[in-house]
Amino acid sequence: MLLAADIGGTKTLIGLFDRGRDRPVPTVTREYVTLDFESFEELVNTFLEETGAKEIEALCAGIAGPVVGQVARLTSAAWVADIGAVARRIGNCPADLVNDLQAMAAAIPVLGRDEICVLQEGVARADGNAAILAAGTGMGQGLLHNVNDAFVPIASEGGHADFAARTPRELALVEELTRIHGRVEVEEVLSGRGFVNLFRFTHRSADASTKCPILARDLDDDEIAPAASASALERRCPHCVEALEMFVEAYGAEAGNLGLRAMATAGVYIGGGIAPKILAALEDGRFMDAFLSKAPMVDLLRTLPVKVITNPAAALLGAAVIAATLE
Repeated sequence: MLLAADIGGTKTLIGLFDRGRDRPVPTVTREYVTLDFESFEELVNTFLEETGAKEIEALCAGIAGPVVGQVARLTSAAWVADIGAVARRIGNCPADLVNDLQAMAAAIPVLGRDEICVLQEGVARADGNAAILAAGTGMGQGLLHNVNDAFVPIASEGGHADFAARTPRELALVEELTRIHGRVEVEEVLSGRGFVNLFRFTHRSADASTKCPILARDLDDDEIAPAASASALERRCPHCVEALEMFVEAYGAEAGNLGLRAMATAGVYIGGGIAPKILAALEDGRFMDAFLSKAPMVDLLRTLPVKVITNPAAALLGAAVIAATLE
């Protein structure tokens, strides 16, 4: 039995998997609020007690933060995962701790057609590299380096690189966010809180919940993004619509940037919790227009497959894929 986990700043998915013929098969999964626990070890203990799981052969966890050795801390909170301590708790089985996008990248080769939505078919090269980016609580990025016709997932902290404004409206956004935060990283625009930043910017108010005529006035920050994106998709508020359009265009532009940096001729994949919820907006043309708007590289970018991962547990599956390789 394989034990896999996807540790996010908001929630953690954890599950038991059989090895399966083509890919690991989940037998039981649970979702927990990450910060309800003091550490990953405590969370695993709770899961094992609830499920009665025994005889764990291997363990892999992906975490939303930089990984050094067997210990990592969440980027968004003072919360630690020590994979060595967990491995000792369950019998010194082989264990690995990876960045969450590295785990999600590991799932890509085993995803089915029904777990992917194609934004651009492109011309995939069997010998090419691939790339993945995922907006959710944060903005994760990862690479899949092609070595001897097999993908090797590589971690990245590209979501904390500087945000590159392209239009007068984005330049005004960067000026405003620089005044507030001092530095504007990609995650300040492309993440859940990034969408809230866009929402406040387009509503011209730091306390935007009192300015939007559509949304309830007592929403917390973590409630604004889903409510405002729903408002935008239904075109109920022009300022919400503009926020979503800016988000989609910035997302497409950053996907194109990553595609160029990775020379992702095998594909650029969009993961994370936000993309499936705004799929209609990603398909309306703005995302791909921004992705392609990079002269003189337009012809190259037209050949890159661009796909949205719709499986919400892709990172958990990828962690299980990695666990299956451990000895």
